[in-house]
Amino acid sequence: MTIEDHERAKVVSHALARDTLTRLRDVETEQVAFRKGLVKLGRICGYEIVDGLLESEPVTVETPLTTTEGERVGEMDDVVIVNVLRAATPFVEGLLKAFPRAKQGVISAGRDEEGGMDSEGRFNISIEYKKLPEIHDEDTLILADPMLATGSTMCAVLEEVLDGVDPERVIVLSAVSAPEGLDRLREEFPDVELLTVAVDDHLDDDGYIVPGLGDAGDRAFRTT
Repeated sequence: MTIEDHERAKVVSHALARDTLTRLRDVETEQVAFRKGLVKLGRICGYEIVDGLLESEPVTVETPLTTTEGERVGEMDDVVIVNVLRAATPFVEGLLKAFPRAKQGVISAGRDEEGGMDSEGRFNISIEYKKLPEIHDEDTLILADPMLATGSTMCAVLEEVLDGVDPERVIVLSAVSAPEGLDRLREEFPDVELLTVAVDDHLDDDGYIVPGLGDAGDRAFRTT
């Protein structure tokens, strides 16, 4: 298994995940390659979630020649993936390669860049749109966003998505995370599982992850 315990989160340490993230960090990686890289990284993370976090169950199947024992991942039909617009769109596209039968939701959550970060390192978050499927007690809920910086966006998303529901497990998945954001999520949502490909060094004065990979949405969709 290539999910390792870190001080603040679980980390996907698969060599292909690390390789893909390195290419995403590179300022020379242009739009199409960046977007494809997010898709690839989402797919790798999805397979790692299946292998490392979900449970398998034994089954008996008939082959063309005989009966044999095998196993299936029993929770595959009870997965809900929430796309935190917009940067997570290619990331979620990759996740769906691992969870093709997952129910999907979307939520638009943007931080107030003009207002800036307050003295506690937080941003005001505006949620303008959400469309979620039914979330049941037995479900595994995966909230995907490539960047976990201050944690302001993800905390606001969790408050919205978990309002009135209690899924069996909740996983917050990111490509890169700042220690500050991970600490905030652990404090405010202690039952949520935090999964990332890298825990970076720190946030700068504008709330961007260092070393990070820049603005994932701008790089994926060629906006500024």
